[in-house]
Amino acid sequence: MELLSSEGGYLISSGIVLVITFIVGVLFKRGYNRLIENSNTRISEDPTKYKFIGHIGLAMIYLIGFGIAIYMIPSLRTLAQSMLAGAGIMAVVIGFAAQNAFSNIVSGVFIIIFKPFRINSRIQVKEFVGVVEDITLRHTILKNFSNQRIVVPNSVISSEFIVNSNLNDSRTTRWIEIGISYDSDIDLAKHIMMEESLNHPLRIDARTDEQIEAGELEVPVRVVQLGDFSVTLRAWVWGKDPSDAFILYCELLESIKKRFDREGIEIPYPYRTIVQKKV
Repeated sequence: MELLSSEGGYLISSGIVLVITFIVGVLFKRGYNRLIENSNTRISEDPTKYKFIGHIGLAMIYLIGFGIAIYMIPSLRTLAQSMLAGAGIMAVVIGFAAQNAFSNIVSGVFIIIFKPFRINSRIQVKEFVGVVEDITLRHTILKNFSNQRIVVPNSVISSEFIVNSNLNDSRTTRWIEIGISYDSDIDLAKHIMMEESLNHPLRIDARTDEQIEAGELEVPVRVVQLGDFSVTLRAWVWGKDPSDAFILYCELLESIKKRFDREGIEIPYPYRTIVQKKV
C-alpha cells in the first residue's frame, strides 16, 4: 500500500507539472503573439523569423516540461535509464521513424534563413495559390482566396518551384485581352482600351526613367492575334500589388466593354459558315 501511495504521489506531481507546462505554453504563445502584434512597424510587416522563434520556444517549453514530468516518476526514470543503455540502437530506430519530421524542421530553418518567401507573401506552389499565414517547425500554412487553409510540409515546399508575387517587387502587370470583329475600327478600339486604363485610379506607371525618356507608352495596346472570327487586342496595365491588379483587371473589362458598346466596337461571337451541296 505504501508503494502504491508513493507511486500515486509521483503521478499526481507529474500531472501537476504537465498542467503547469500546458498553462505556461498557452501564456507564452499568447504573450509572444501579442508582443509581435504590438511591436514596431518593421517587425509587424515581416514577422516571419520572430514567429518561427516563437514556435521553437514553445516546443522547448513542452519538451522540458514533459521531460521533468517523466523524470519525476521513478519507474519511468528507471525505464529511461535502461533505454539509454541501448541508445545507439534506439537512436537509429528514432532516426528512421522521425526522418520526415526532422526533414521538415531543417527545411523550415532553411526557409527562415534564405527567405524564398515570408509571412504575408502571396505565393503559388504547384496548383495552390495563397497568402503565407504562418511558418511552423513542421509546415507552412497558406490562406487561399476562399479563406481556406492549405497546410504544406516544409520539406515539400522547399523542393518545389515557387511563384512569389512579393519578392523584392510586388508590382504586378495584368493583360487586358479583348477580341473585336474584323469590321471594327482597330485604332478606335486601341484608343478606348488605353484611355480606360489610364483613367483607372489603381493603375500605376511602372516605366523606368529610360523608358519614359525613350517615349514608351505607359499603357501599350497591341494586336496579338488574328483569330478565326476576331482580332485580339492586348493592353499591359500595372497595379501596385496582385490584389490591386486583380481589381484593376476586372473593372477594366467592364468599363472597356461599356465603352465598346457606346462607340460601336463589336465583340463578336464565333461564326460558322455552313455550305450545303446537293449531290
